[in-house]
Amino acid sequence: MNAEKTPLLSKTRFLAGLQCPLRLYHECYDPELASEVSPVQQAIFDMGHEVGRLATQLYPGGIRIEEDHLHHDEAVRSTLRAMANENVRALYEAAFLSDGVRIRVDILERTDGGRWNLIEVKSSTSVKDIHIPDVAVQYHVLKEAGLDVDQVILMHLNNQYFYDGRRVELEQLFRRADMSKRALLYQKQIPSLLADFNDMMAKSEEPGIRPGRHCRTPYECEFWDHCTKDMPEQWVMHLAGITQKRLNELEALGIQGIRDIPASFPLTALQDRIRRCVIQNEAYISGHLTAELKDVEHPVHFLDFETFGSAIPRYAGTRPYQPLPFQWSDHILYKDGTIEHWEYLCEKDQDPREEFALSLLDVLDKEGTIVTYTKYEGEVIKRLAQDLPHLCAPLVSTLDRIKDMHKIINRHYYHPQFHGSFSLKSVLPALLPEMSYDKLAVQEGQQAGLEYLRMIDPSTPPDEKERIKRGLLAYCGHDTLAMLRIREELLR
Repeated sequence: MNAEKTPLLSKTRFLAGLQCPLRLYHECYDPELASEVSPVQQAIFDMGHEVGRLATQLYPGGIRIEEDHLHHDEAVRSTLRAMANENVRALYEAAFLSDGVRIRVDILERTDGGRWNLIEVKSSTSVKDIHIPDVAVQYHVLKEAGLDVDQVILMHLNNQYFYDGRRVELEQLFRRADMSKRALLYQKQIPSLLADFNDMMAKSEEPGIRPGRHCRTPYECEFWDHCTKDMPEQWVMHLAGITQKRLNELEALGIQGIRDIPASFPLTALQDRIRRCVIQNEAYISGHLTAELKDVEHPVHFLDFETFGSAIPRYAGTRPYQPLPFQWSDHILYKDGTIEHWEYLCEKDQDPREEFALSLLDVLDKEGTIVTYTKYEGEVIKRLAQDLPHLCAPLVSTLDRIKDMHKIINRHYYHPQFHGSFSLKSVLPALLPEMSYDKLAVQEGQQAGLEYLRMIDPSTPPDEKERIKRGLLAYCGHDTLAMLRIREELLR
C-alpha cells in the first residue's frame, strides 16, 4: 500500500528507478518483498566499502560523517558544520538533501576559492554507463544545495597495477576519470526523471511492468523472485539467448509459456530445440553425442578449479581482481573402469600459484584427456603459464588435452529440466537428481572463494577453519565427480 506521504528519493532509489520503476516502487513501499542478501552479495558490498575507505587516504585532512542512513538529517547538519571549518580539506560520506533527493558523497574535496570536487569511488576497473547518472544526480543535488562544484571525478581500480608485496601504492591502484562534462550533459534529463519518479510513487498502484532482461541489467534486482513467482515453469525467459525484442513480441501475443510459442515464431536453432523438447516433454539427443563423449584418451581426468580474486591485491606480483587458483579436484577414470580421486587445497595465507601448478602437473602427468566444464580451467592454466615462466612449457602442453563438456552438451543434448541453462548446476539435477548440491555447505564458485578467504584469515578459529576446509573439498570434489557421472549417464 502507498503511504500518505511520498517517500524521498535517494541516489540508490534514483538508479533503481532508471533500471525499473517497479523496482523503485518496491524499494519504497514493499522492501520486505526483496530476497535476502546472499553472503556473496554482502561480501561484494563489503569489498566496495573497503575500497572506498582506502580511497579516502588520497585526500588527507578530512572528516568522516559518521551518522548512518537512518539519521540523514543529523548527517546533513554534521556535514554543514564540517564544511564551515576551512581547515577541513575533505569530507567523507558528506550528506545532502536537496530537491527531494538524499545523497552521500564518497569524497567531497575542498578546492581554491570555496569550490568543491565531487569524487565518487567505485570498486570496478573501468567507467561504466551506469556511473554517468550516478555522478550526475549527485552533481544535481550539490548544485541545488548551493555548492560551487569544480570537478566531478570517478575513481576506479586500475587492473594493470601490480602489487610489489610491500606497500599498496594508492596513486597507482586508483585511476581518476573526469566525469564533469558527462555529468553536466545529463543534467537536462534529471528534472523530468525526478518528476516521473515522484508522480509514480504518489500513485496508489504499483506500475505494471513485466519481468524481462532489464531485471538483471545493470544490476540483479532483489525483487526478481517476487516478480517471477507466478511465471510458468517453462517460461519464455528460459529460452537461451532470447532478446528483449523477442520477449516483447511474445508478450504482445499473450504468450508466457514456451510450449505455447507457435512453430512460425522466429527463434534460433537452440531456442527452437528447447521449444520442441518442452512441447514433447523429452530430451533432445544428437546423433553425434556418443561419438563426442567417447572421443577421449585414457586415463580421463575430470578437472575443476576454484579461484578467488581480491579488489585489493593480496600477494606480490598480483593485480586487482586477478583470479588466483587455490584448489583443484581431479577424478581420474581408467580404461578398466576404476576411478581415483586426487585433490589440492592451499591451506596457508600465501600466493598459491606455484604450489597449485606443481601439484596439478604431478597428477595430470603427460597423457589422458582432461575434461572440464567450460573453458575456465584452460584460461587459468594459460595465466599460470604466463605468471610462472619456469613452468610454462609443461602447463601449456596440457591445453591440447582439454575437452569442454559444457560445449558438448550445448551442441548435442537438451533436457526440459535445464530451463534454458547449460550450467553444471542446472545439468546435474536434471540428469542425476540424487547428486544435488543442496546438502553441501559450499554450493557455488563465488561462495567457495569467499569461504577460502575466511579459512586463511588468522582471526578464524581453528575448528571453523577445519569446517570450511571440509566444505571446500566436498564442493570441488562434487563438481568433478558430477562430470564423470554425467558422462556415464549420457552414454547410457
